[in-house]
Amino acid sequence: MGSQLVWQERFNIGVDYIDEEHKKLFGILNRMLMYRDQEVKGLWACKEGIKYFKDHAMKHFTEEETYMASINYKGFETHRHLHDNFRKKTLPALESELEQSEYSMDSINHFIGVCAGWLIGHTLIDDHAIVGKTDSKWDKLLPEDDQGIMKQTIIQLIYDLFQLDSKVVSECYGGEKFGKGIYYRLVYGTDGKEKWEIMLVFEEKLILNTIGSMLGTQSEEVNVMLVNASRYVAQQFVDRVRDDFISSGTYDLLEENLLDYEQFRKIFIKQKPQFSLLLNTDGGYFAYCVIAPHLLQKGNEVSLKTENAMKEVKKYLENNKADDKKKILVADDSDFMLKSMEELLKGDYNVSVANSGLSVIRCISLDRPDLIILDYDMPVCNGAQTLEMIRSEKDFANIPVIFLTGRSDREAVEKIIPLKPEGYMVKNMPPEDIKKNIDNFFARKKR
Repeated sequence: MGSQLVWQERFNIGVDYIDEEHKKLFGILNRMLMYRDQEVKGLWACKEGIKYFKDHAMKHFTEEETYMASINYKGFETHRHLHDNFRKKTLPALESELEQSEYSMDSINHFIGVCAGWLIGHTLIDDHAIVGKTDSKWDKLLPEDDQGIMKQTIIQLIYDLFQLDSKVVSECYGGEKFGKGIYYRLVYGTDGKEKWEIMLVFEEKLILNTIGSMLGTQSEEVNVMLVNASRYVAQQFVDRVRDDFISSGTYDLLEENLLDYEQFRKIFIKQKPQFSLLLNTDGGYFAYCVIAPHLLQKGNEVSLKTENAMKEVKKYLENNKADDKKKILVADDSDFMLKSMEELLKGDYNVSVANSGLSVIRCISLDRPDLIILDYDMPVCNGAQTLEMIRSEKDFANIPVIFLTGRSDREAVEKIIPLKPEGYMVKNMPPEDIKKNIDNFFARKKR
């Protein structure tokens, strides 16, 4: 038997016929998961399951909307818009993909992953709001005053969805790399005018500990179905925050992308987020970033659509697989130097960057490197002070550091040597010599 959706009591909202319908929808997806790999019965069972799921979803939406109207639920129009988006856009697009592929296993897995993610997120966030379990606190607040409340609401939503307590790592997250991550971007718009960009970063183990556990998966790696389910849980999560934060109007999802880390970091260089929060949950790290409309710039990211989602998610996971490259953190206050070093080293090493001494400490806390290339002459907190901070922390003290300096005079060298780095390099050295020095360092360590 394959992965299964695990029903939990906390999915109940307390309205019996709505809760029963939720259970039926979970059960239909579970039967599809159970039979999809069986040669004789599999395809027929999945086709019937897809039709059955659609019929029940339509019936459920109608009953739920009738109930919301009967209690004069203030979020009725927004909630109905979410239903409409799923029944008029998402489901028809998935059905079209199934028909065009003649019900290939990839398209069936895509259908199950999308519907599972949507169902989990919608049940735990939007449906719970009907009965006041996740009531909004932002109705009358202006965006510039919402930072603290937004933070607390995100923390509460993570708990509501996954029963995870979160600690704030940074309220000004600067895009630093943490572990092995999934970088997910959503662009929303209203009437073709105002647009908002939301970026979410999940440590892979967080997906395994949350969506993975709900699907009952035993895998130690994130797979295509988990990513697809996570996409739709994330959309429900963002919809809840976005609708309350931006306005009470209805917004449409215009574009979604999976980014690699380099694409994600470029966004931080070009467009500073208006809100940027990094959390450490019980299950892994999570970041939530908002970019205001006037800051949006078009990039070259691949837009995920129903017809290409399976292919692009597979490609993304293949490119995102862990490798045995050594990790190097390059720290310099010059963007030009950071870019040059990254271009020089990224073919053979996993490279991350920091533009200040404090950023170095934050980076190594999130993703411990095998080597730090440290600019000696950074302002505010120079290389010597940064090295002192690194060595003062027991967990970081043995991370090797090589200084990179713009000076080669005797006085400069005399300041560096007593700090006992692994070595030092001069910035005006030929790039191939800098690369050779770093290669030789790792060769010596290996011996």
